[in-house]
Amino acid sequence: MKRWLAAAFFTVLLVVPLMAAAPSAEKSETSAAVKSARAWLALVDQGKYAQSWKQASDLVQKAVTQEKWETAMAGARKSLGKLEKRMLGSAHEAKDLPGAPAGDYVIIRFLANFEHKKAAVETVTMQKQPDGTWRAAGYFIK
Repeated sequence: MKRWLAAAFFTVLLVVPLMAAAPSAEKSETSAAVKSARAWLALVDQGKYAQSWKQASDLVQKAVTQEKWETAMAGARKSLGKLEKRMLGSAHEAKDLPGAPAGDYVIIRFLANFEHKKAAVETVTMQKQPDGTWRAAGYFIK
């Protein structure tokens, strides 16, 4: 009986920390993706569209030329005016997204106030690259 109790206690000591580590690792990945998204959005906010394209994922760079990206971003952001405030709304991880290869993604929604649009939702999809960095794979404003 004592041997069974000792084995059960030992198992609990091993399993509980492992269970606690998994959400922490996910939280760490999500935090890293959010941090990278904020840095990438700062480029967009500053009108540095060429740099934002260069720092986007291969998915973006293969889907649209830098010139088309710059033109589209300038048109979309000009109508919004300057950013006044941005807050994190939500962030969740995904492995499969429609029209994208399987991988590690974090879909981030920011609640933003712009000069000409007071209640916008910015959705930034971040993709983990082979080198471990997070890069923008999608950007939508609603």
